[in-house]
Order: sequence, then C-alpha cells, then structure tokens
Amino acid sequence: MTRAARVVVVGDVLTDVVAVLAGPLAAGSDTTAEISLGGGGQAANTAAWVAAQGVPVTLVGAVGDDEAGRDRVAELDRAGVDCAVQRVADVPTGTVIVLAGDDERTMVTQRGANLRLSAEHVDQALAALPDAGHLHLSAYTLLDAGSRDAGLRALAAARERGLTTSVDAASAAPLRRVGAAAFLAWVRDVDLLLVNADEATVLAGGLDPAAQGRALSATARRVVVKRGAAGAVWVDRGSVVSVAAARRVAVVDVTGAGDAFAAGLLTAWLGGATPAAAMGRATDLGALAVSTVGARPQP
Repeated sequence: MTRAARVVVVGDVLTDVVAVLAGPLAAGSDTTAEISLGGGGQAANTAAWVAAQGVPVTLVGAVGDDEAGRDRVAELDRAGVDCAVQRVADVPTGTVIVLAGDDERTMVTQRGANLRLSAEHVDQALAALPDAGHLHLSAYTLLDAGSRDAGLRALAAARERGLTTSVDAASAAPLRRVGAAAFLAWVRDVDLLLVNADEATVLAGGLDPAAQGRALSATARRVVVKRGAAGAVWVDRGSVVSVAAARRVAVVDVTGAGDAFAAGLLTAWLGGATPAAAMGRATDLGALAVSTVGARPQP
C-alpha cells in the first residue's frame, strides 16, 4: 500500500480559553459558563485532525519562547503532529478567548508570536520535507501584515516544489478589512479554496452558495462553500459538482468545526475520493467536532 503524501499545514498556533455559556451573555454583568483551556489555532487544529486520520502531517508556525508555547507544541507532538515551529523571544504565544453558545462562537484574539512567522522559516521547513505532497494554508497568516510574507512565501514555495495547495479563508471580519480583490489576488490558482457562508459573501457577494462557488472558481480551481447545518457545496471551475448535507447532531461547541471539516475534506480528497465522498467525510468530522468541547480530536 502506498504511503500517503505528507500534508504541510501553515498558520496559527494558539492557546484557546473556551467558555461555553449557559445562557445569553449578560453584558456588564456575570454569565455562568463551563471554561476549559487547551490548544487552538486554525492551522494547529487542522493539523491535529489530519494526524487523527492517520496521514503524516507537519505544522509550520510560531510560538513564544514561553511555557504556553512549550505546552502547545507538546500537545501537538502527542497528537502525532510533526512540528516545525519557530520560537520567538520576547513575544507571547498567541491566545484566543472563545465565547461559545447558541450554535455560534465569538472570538477575542491576541495573535502574539504568530505575527512573527517568517518567510525564511517557512522556506527552511518546506526544504526539509521531501515527502510533502500538499500545503494547506490558514488565511489568518495572509490577513495580518505581520505574517503576510510568510503566507505568500508558503504558497509560492509549494508551487515551486510541485505541491498541491489549499487555503482556508479563515474569518469574515479580517477579509473585509483587507478587501476581496487583494485576498483573491494572493490565493489565485490554488487547487482548493474553503470558505464559509460569511466569507463567501465577503468575497463573492450575496449570491446563493452554488453561484458564489462558481464566481470564486475564477480564482481557485476548486471551491468548497461550507454552510454549517445546511451542509456544503463543491464547485469545480465553474460548475457545481456536489452538494453535501450536514449530519444532525446535538451541538455542544462549534469551536474548531471548520478545521475538522477541512481535515476530513483534505485527507479524503488527497486520498483519491470523489468530491461527494470527500465532503461526506468532512461533514462527519465537523459533526464530531461540534459534539464535544474544544477544537481538537478527543484522545
């Protein structure tokens, strides 16, 4: 049996402080919540879910030279992720506070050392991975000026080495700040672009998901529009290829659901699955993720 090619995931490593609210947030007062602390960051989460599928994976990112950074790397090591992590002195490991409730989550983020990820570190990490076959980039790396060069270099270096590429559009609010035109120029001709409903609207306007996918396929060879409980749509350069329904499960915490979806989609697609089968695996992992607290696979 042929060994699966290594997936390289580039992007954020964070500490997640997750508060699952017992009810609506009482602004200016107290709200009861179940609070947990652990590893997060879109790229790190995706890498952990890829490793859980038995696919070799390397995470390229940055942490502070601090206890939190050491803890985050140790967690990923235990999860089976190979870490090519840049340690940055005098800058803390990034942290995000996640307020989860009512099938939604709000994030308050300090990206910390993630903003110092360098293009040189990305280049060195990729050069040391001769078995790499695919590069997956979290767009948070592109959406902040501090880490943008690293994100752009990751895509360029992947193309130079003949790797396939994918980008997760990350978050609607920073997409609005940089503008659709700039972002689409940065990710032009990637093999796969993943967007959720809000991100698709920022990048393609208020169209239906299939039309948004067709519009974005002028930039990316394949586009997947994630619609949460409404499922997902796969578009292949102008034509709708497949529509997937979401699994119905009791939602506990949606943190990391998109990262699990991305890992399921990538590992299935890279393994030769059809779009329908790849999205089926993606929705299965997304459903598993929302059924538990936290952004990572359960041990």
